[in-house]
Amino acid sequence: MAELFDPRLCQLGEGPLWHPARDELFWFDILSNRLYTPSREWSFDRAHSAAGWIDADTMLIASDTALWSFDIESGTRTHVAPLEAENPLTRSNDGRADMQGGFWIGTMGWNAEQGAGAIYRYYRGELRQLFGGITISNSICFSPDGTRAYFADTAADTIWTCALDAQGWPIGERQVFVGDVPGCDGAICDGDGYIWSARWGIGQVVRHAPHGGVDHIEHVPAPQVTCPALTPDGVLYATTAYDGLDLAALEAAPLSGAVFRICEGVPARVEPRVIL
Repeated sequence: MAELFDPRLCQLGEGPLWHPARDELFWFDILSNRLYTPSREWSFDRAHSAAGWIDADTMLIASDTALWSFDIESGTRTHVAPLEAENPLTRSNDGRADMQGGFWIGTMGWNAEQGAGAIYRYYRGELRQLFGGITISNSICFSPDGTRAYFADTAADTIWTCALDAQGWPIGERQVFVGDVPGCDGAICDGDGYIWSARWGIGQVVRHAPHGGVDHIEHVPAPQVTCPALTPDGVLYATTAYDGLDLAALEAAPLSGAVFRICEGVPARVEPRVIL
């Protein structure tokens, strides 16, 4: 059963990352321009949404206009690559490192404009668009053997999958992994290849088997669950949001926006390192 992990309420909590070299959870509040750990927080001048770890002291973080190398101790950023910097209508959203050391990052319109977003991959100095016409990019995660990627367009109620080559680039066309999944938000793939999918609007984290079927559901005391994170010892966490909830919904779920410890005993895996 989900338990409260951090009571600070995020307007739009997102991008949780368990940093294995620091044994610590990081997460963002996109709309409040903040990055958190249980003991620290950083403020930015722009929205940030997702991260991958480079080493014990450095992360790659995505903002609405760029990818940045972020020094954890000093809080300083170094520009790595522009990300739709010329388009003021879009921002970054979901992102995650793949098993080959690349970093996938999705974009979307600030107001979820139809088809305004895309999914990109940054790999060894190159940022390449992989899929366009995405409205709300989400669910980016990867099979433990590095041969498959998963991603969603929340507005299309669909999670897709595609095969990857040895360098982590997509092979062939994307295929539907699971359809008719309203509210499919962030996701993570566990050590056995099962997909844990956060569900915006219904307060759940749903586990899909590798063939797509639902085989387990965890309930969260906040309706807008945004993204899970998994530790190397098999503990699952998830971020949530209060953005857009009316007074009645907030009274019914006053912990909306908090971070929750969802469950333990999940087949573990270590989040891969980003190679710049």
